[in-house]
Amino acid sequence: MSEEILINITPMESRVAVVENGVLQEVHVERTQRRGIVGNIYKGKVVRVLPGMQAAFVDIGLDRAAFIHASEISSREGSAVESISALVHEGQSLVVQVTKDPIGSKGARLTTQLSIPSRYLVYMPRTSHVGISLKIEDEAERERLKQVVADCIAAEGIEEAGGFILRTAADGARADEILVDIRYLRRLWEQISAQIQTAPAPSVIYEDLSLALRTLRDLVNPRIEKIRIDSRETFQKVTQFVDELMPEIADRLEHYPGERPIFDLYGVEDEIQKALERKVLLKSGGYLIIDPTEAMTTIDVNTGAFVGHRTLEETIFKTNLEAATAIARQLRLRNLGGIIIIDFIDMEDEEHQRQVLRTLEKQLERDHAKTNIIGITELGLVQMTRKRTRESLIQVLCEPCSACQGRRLLKTAETICYEIFREILREARAYQAEGYLVLANQKVVDRLLDEESGNVADLEAFIGRPIKFQVETMYSQEQYDVVLL
Repeated sequence: MSEEILINITPMESRVAVVENGVLQEVHVERTQRRGIVGNIYKGKVVRVLPGMQAAFVDIGLDRAAFIHASEISSREGSAVESISALVHEGQSLVVQVTKDPIGSKGARLTTQLSIPSRYLVYMPRTSHVGISLKIEDEAERERLKQVVADCIAAEGIEEAGGFILRTAADGARADEILVDIRYLRRLWEQISAQIQTAPAPSVIYEDLSLALRTLRDLVNPRIEKIRIDSRETFQKVTQFVDELMPEIADRLEHYPGERPIFDLYGVEDEIQKALERKVLLKSGGYLIIDPTEAMTTIDVNTGAFVGHRTLEETIFKTNLEAATAIARQLRLRNLGGIIIIDFIDMEDEEHQRQVLRTLEKQLERDHAKTNIIGITELGLVQMTRKRTRESLIQVLCEPCSACQGRRLLKTAETICYEIFREILREARAYQAEGYLVLANQKVVDRLLDEESGNVADLEAFIGRPIKFQVETMYSQEQYDVVLL
């Protein structure tokens, strides 16, 4: 299975695409003016303590104060969560790390349990625990890695080593590779510690790597055959980073000097546009409807034009199997997180249900974000969660429609006409005027002069004043003004 990483850099933004067998699987976008802040460490100031919520708001220098729960504030290991009032007070300085970007109306989420990732390890300076990714299942390998970390710490003579988590990428890593990571992380922590002592609050202490370097650290695996970068400057930075931390992948790096944009060459631009639509077509003729909301994302599976060749049950089963694969890809591609409810087409056969769930689980194994399938509810809905740390693709690239206020629906021209009638009645009762001028969208004015002309005449007779209409081409269907003459 061939996988490639494409890195597209412009002065305004950086974009990364993961392409598998020519099909886009993931895309990440980072704007120069609006970089994500997950992983950044700040020295903040507590501005408000909320005992009723067991939480506090912390000023870290952003537009909105960030949020931290009592359970995220380091205290004694293994102890019960203390009262937020006993842990922090207003005006107190607090060193925190961002675990979730500000999303929508919500501020960033914080923790004081700091962690700094490298290629194979995550360093936790405030704990003494050594853990291993659950995706490394071989027990002998887990024991070997634990011993390697212990030997490296002893060899370096580190007394207060802190804690480490071995990432999935550490599976099969040599002792010398892990030692390089430990030394890098220790050097970095010494720099951060020194800055914590002198920095004012609020201020940024440590910023996570740029998107291009994070991609190499977090997404590169043995299946990645090529990493193509279209910026010579970024290619040089990446080469330097790889030489220091990941020399084994140096031969996979490639500078793309072509005239044609790299994302156009691989059809990525078209796929990004499709990922912004609600409807996802399946090859069989079926389709998905994906609706993200603030609380959860719902995905509806439909057979559409697919009629199958055998029984109805077989048609439904085939559609659901194809949908399970497509859903796993769409979750990665759109970076959807939180609670996800999937409404597969109802299946009577329990074995079919199990096979569809197994297919979904298997496809989600490739997902870098943590996922958890809860199971099928009594209503036949599949419940699952996907860890959300950054904004989804739609949240990064889009904003709510100014015409419909994000409802995805517009009031009908008929509804707007009746709102205008009520507004004229209110104005007539409140003010004396010679007449009224209605400014509205072309479609609304056309209806007022045609289907609603009888109602307009009745209203004019009732208020004893003439009503005129004028088309405003810049108005949306829901916009209108009533002007007193």
